[in-house]
Amino acid sequence: MAQKSKRTWLLNMLIVITLVGVALAYTAHYKNWTEIEKDSFRVFSGIYYLKIPFSEMDSVKMVDKIPSMERINGFSVKEIEKGVFKADSIGQAKVYVFVDKLSQSKIRVVYQDSLKMFLNYSDSTVTESTFKLLAEKIQPTKK
Repeated sequence: MAQKSKRTWLLNMLIVITLVGVALAYTAHYKNWTEIEKDSFRVFSGIYYLKIPFSEMDSVKMVDKIPSMERINGFSVKEIEKGVFKADSIGQAKVYVFVDKLSQSKIRVVYQDSLKMFLNYSDSTVTESTFKLLAEKIQPTKK
């Protein structure tokens, strides 16, 4: 009898730990966390993290679609697309994708001459205000 209750307790603990792990993973990935610092822009979503100094940004543009790319690692769930992609089968340039809603416009940031990042939020007004802020931040450095 004691052996059966010990096994049940162990199974219950395993289930609880699994559910907590899934909840933490969902919380980390369910939206993009960004921070604009004095000299750089940081974006974090789950295990994906990118920090781009404003001095290395070449252009910021709003686009409707992201191009077809090969996924190196990442995931897609309904309207969410996150991860690291390869721009084409020939080049080795990485493309970072932090998209919360595929049907909305995305911010395309080109930095270090060839690297790209696509970013948007589930709220289009936040995407638009982030785009304006990034455009203002890199404009003075390009004059």
